[in-house]
Amino acid sequence: MARLFWIAVGAGAGVYAVRKVSKTVEQYTPAGMSSSLASVGDGLREIAEVIREGMAEREQELRVALGVDAGTLDPQAAQQLMQDPTGPTYPRPDDRYDDEDEFGYGDRSGRYS
Repeated sequence: MARLFWIAVGAGAGVYAVRKVSKTVEQYTPAGMSSSLASVGDGLREIAEVIREGMAEREQELRVALGVDAGTLDPQAAQQLMQDPTGPTYPRPDDRYDDEDEFGYGDRSGRYS
């Protein structure tokens, strides 16, 4: 009885191995390679489409936020904003000077008098 069990286990393992090898071999045939590449191409197309949709949505949000569609931003200001998106920068009150440490003291030697 034990021999019959091990023969059945061996036959099952053999069938499993043959099926696994035949699937792997089929993937490396020209037809298998073309189907794999086609699925990769489809995935890339879907990703590109999602990215384009996100870009269009964000562009619309920016147009509304900047008032480009409503006409509140004149063309000259829009052009200037496109050339320098961050706009002019001025020192903020919370900016430190170069000779100050993180506590606002001018002496960086570590001695505070």
